[in-house]
Amino acid sequence: MSPPPPASWPIGFGATCLRATLYILLVGALAQGVYLEALHFPDARFSERGFTELAQTGLLATASALLLYVMLGLRQLRLVALLMFGFLFASLIREQDALLDARVFDGAWQLLVSLTLLPILAVVIRRRRRFVAEFAAYANSFSFGLFAAGFLTTYVFSRLYGRQDMWRAILQEHYLRDFKNAAEEVVELFGYALLLIAVIELLLLARRWALARRAG
Repeated sequence: MSPPPPASWPIGFGATCLRATLYILLVGALAQGVYLEALHFPDARFSERGFTELAQTGLLATASALLLYVMLGLRQLRLVALLMFGFLFASLIREQDALLDARVFDGAWQLLVSLTLLPILAVVIRRRRRFVAEFAAYANSFSFGLFAAGFLTTYVFSRLYGRQDMWRAILQEHYLRDFKNAAEEVVELFGYALLLIAVIELLLLARRWALARRAG
């Protein structure tokens, strides 16, 4: 079934302002959390026990849960949401690599990521025509733009910006690994925040579509 026409997607100015305010508060809270981590917890900062890493896990877990709700509760854009879920849940597993290697076995996260992504990719490929139709409807949305920005921030820019060679070139004899870790992890955190906001916008879009179908 195709998505409702754009005319059935009313978005109030007040609701848009409210969402924008909440997103600003979220990003501000994350930035303040990083500052407090660096100020008061020097032994744990930018480690698996620090605020930044834990916040990354929280953002990914929340986004994954919301995508499950879109698929199973709202039942809209199910294949798009499924693929996004696989991507973000695999990222959540990857963030636990040190814990999994220490508590399970070395390389456990790679196995879990494979077990997550391969079945999802198989479903999307098998139902590729419906996926392409869903994606065509989704690609023009605000959510997709945010998701693309979050992807580029987290998986492209943060990796390049956090390169050790770059920070050695910038700091030269003053190089400390803490600078490199802070640069990479904080940019990554912001990227995950964008991805979560994109998922929230996807949920709201799917909810509008579901309501439009019921009304129609």
